Amino acid sequence: YYLPHIKGYKKSWDTDVSLLKNHLLPVLGKTHLDQISKRDLVSLFAKHRQSHAPGSTNRVIILLRYMFNCARKWEIPIEKNPTHGIDLYPVNNVKERYLSVEEAKRLFVAIDASESKMLGFIVRMLLFTGARKNEVLNARWADFDLDRRLWTIEFNKTGKTRYVPLSDMAVDLLLSLPTIEGCDYAFANPKTLKPYVHIFSSWETARKKAGLADVRIHDLRHSFASFLVNSGRSLYE
Repeated sequence: YYLPHIKGYKKSWDTDVSLLKNHLLPVLGKTHLDQISKRDLVSLFAKHRQSHAPGSTNRVIILLRYMFNCARKWEIPIEKNPTHGIDLYPVNNVKERYLSVEEAKRLFVAIDASESKMLGFIVRMLLFTGARKNEVLNARWADFDLDRRLWTIEFNKTGKTRYVPLSDMAVDLLLSLPTIEGCDYAFANPKTLKPYVHIFSSWETARKKAGLADVRIHDLRHSFASFLVNSGRSLYE
């Protein structure tokens, strides 16, 4: 069921075929889905990790997690996803930092206590959409289509227009934003009615207060992707 599904929309489906053929089917290929336990998978992933980099093992975990989610969505009779609760291996890359749920909660408390009243909205928008800092700071009300739940970003790092789907949390955040008459920008500095030039000072204070001095604003983008993956979305998505 899975391969015909993935071949219909994923250009790099051959990567999934390779992972299945070389790493999963030799171990699990003759086992029924409802017979695969979390213990089996912990053992499989640990053995795989002995001869592969963390990122490579993570791709196997992500693929299997998504496959089980598909099985449940398609009402194949399994009680639960056995990959649930199995964390990804930390990647030894100083440029990548992911927030845990507990760290995100601490950060929310700190930004809500900030003297900058817009910091909480800005940081949440970054974490809820995976957008870049300047994309949020320069976002205009006209860019958001709440009926279609879509954010159009015309000017971005790639130079191409891109479209960001808006989750329930992102939509609720936009609806709760204070609006200023005559101001086109959604996250404007209330004193100048223009986009913030920088928010580092307020961010620095908040992240230290939350005990997250090593977390950069760009890490919120990484965390957005990490939360999606750990919720069972595919790496392609």
